[in-house]
Amino acid sequence: MYKRILLAYDGSDAGQKALLDCQDLAVWSQSELFLIAVMPSAMSFVGLEGGVYDMELEEREKKKHQAVLDDGLRRLAEGGNVSRGEVLVGEAVDEITKYARKIESNLIVVGHKHLDSWAARWWRGSISGALIEHAPCSVLVVITQ
Repeated sequence: MYKRILLAYDGSDAGQKALLDCQDLAVWSQSELFLIAVMPSAMSFVGLEGGVYDMELEEREKKKHQAVLDDGLRRLAEGGNVSRGEVLVGEAVDEITKYARKIESNLIVVGHKHLDSWAARWWRGSISGALIEHAPCSVLVVITQ
């Protein structure tokens, strides 16, 4: 059964639904919960045409991601779950799979919102789809409409 559950949390509606489902699953399976928020690296903020590295922008982004993580940890604590969390920096799928290996996770939980148009799906890509291909363990994708 699942003894270590990793939730990749972004604070979105889909992420919040995943958090609730993850919380129930952790109670049921008596699992350890780990919560991560993945912040794009500073280079993601610099366009193809170049740009100026903005330390203030990076610091604002880090604070924003830390606030999302803290909110998720607070919600889990209110539900009676003790969990650990961390803000990671980099490409989401790489960071999630690397962290899952580090903690020897048995399950990764992510939220996913169905997009209406094929163009939106194509443009955005799917972190959950890519994660399934690269994950070192099972992946639970919590769907919202």
